[in-house]
Amino acid sequence: MVDYNRTSLQPVTFLLLGIPGLEAAHIWISIPFFLVYLLSLVGNVALLLIVKTDHKLHEPMYFFLCMLSVADLMLTSSTLPKILSLFWFNDREIYFEACLTQMYLIHSLSTMESGFILAMAFDRYVAICHPLRHSIILTPEVIIDLGVLIVFRGAILLSPHPFLLRWLSYCKTNVISHTYCEFMALIKLVCTETKIRRTYSLIVAFLTGGLDFILIICSYVLILFTVFHLPSKAARLKTLSTCVSHVWVILVFYTPAFFSFLTHRFGHHIVPHIHIFIANIYLLIPPMMNPIIYGVKTKRIREGFFKLLTTQCAQLCKVCSSPDCQHG
Repeated sequence: MVDYNRTSLQPVTFLLLGIPGLEAAHIWISIPFFLVYLLSLVGNVALLLIVKTDHKLHEPMYFFLCMLSVADLMLTSSTLPKILSLFWFNDREIYFEACLTQMYLIHSLSTMESGFILAMAFDRYVAICHPLRHSIILTPEVIIDLGVLIVFRGAILLSPHPFLLRWLSYCKTNVISHTYCEFMALIKLVCTETKIRRTYSLIVAFLTGGLDFILIICSYVLILFTVFHLPSKAARLKTLSTCVSHVWVILVFYTPAFFSFLTHRFGHHIVPHIHIFIANIYLLIPPMMNPIIYGVKTKRIREGFFKLLTTQCAQLCKVCSSPDCQHG
């Protein structure tokens, strides 16, 4: 039986179904989910520490990468604990207000991630197409302003979403066929007209992720134009190699994002558990892969990681060899 508020047809709690059709496999699915979440936490925290401690990495690209890591940490931490609780303990209930808050965080933080990836593309464009002006254009003040602008864009443009859903009547059911609260998953439970709300969501999606992707493509067209006018093949390859990590980040972020977005609105023939599984990959894989991609492709980050690991191991050994530790 659904428990509704007395003054409206709003459920006190929603029930998260998880991955429809795969409920029996939730425990097994939770294992890779947990490992990916753990890798995301360790990788992004390590990346932040490496950039903070290594002054050679105090460059615009790595500052934007740190901003992306913070957004990744917040995004995964706002969703994965509840998903794992659902898988492990069958904890399906989520309060109405908590659901709206989670939905807002998912969409606003994803928008911020897209903005930071665009800022990284802008950095590559300036570094390759206007190398002599790179330090003049991307000053510390400009980097801070861009970061604040990206955060405010995500926070403000997505702020109407909870209010668009707050006063609607959920007379169909309170069961969400998903592992987390998402705008389109909630709008399907409403029994009133939602065309205006869907339109607003679509416009915001285009003005943020869609426009960001178009600008990223434009920046790389200009980058390629500049690269192919370099005098030697060696110079072209060396210049392109500086973009490889960022290109991988773009593919890892936008591929599942666009798939999830399009299937929610137009892919009604797609099996639900496939769509929801991809929607979870969108939350899981980019936060895990971003530090790995830059760790593998960037020598200074690799060196910083091993230096950090060596330092921590040395400190641990020092503590364990102390008289107090031995006495304990």
